Amino acid sequence: MQTETKEEFRVRVFTLIGAIPEGSVATYGQIAGLAGAPKHARAVGYLLKHLPAGSSLPWHRVINSQGKISFPPQSEKFRQQSELLRSEGVQVQGGKIALRQYQWC
Repeated sequence: MQTETKEEFRVRVFTLIGAIPEGSVATYGQIAGLAGAPKHARAVGYLLKHLPAGSSLPWHRVINSQGKISFPPQSEKFRQQSELLRSEGVQVQGGKIALRQYQWC
């Protein structure tokens, strides 16, 4: 991606993530595809990993293509993402979310 394209991609990704409704999830690949770069799921993860502290973007609504939270199960981020999803009514069992039930779009 060229510099201006990277910035446009970042804006599209953040706009899409901000549009995920409460109680729903999307996958990294789904967001990348909707942003026009279906082969850049890892870039979505990179952008989320580098969000500024205190960002209001609902990063916790983005999970991997297997319907799982990508953080290590014993990590604080795993616990935080699980709790945030549960607080929105999303069932999380062992770090897994039923995509058929909760996937956005």
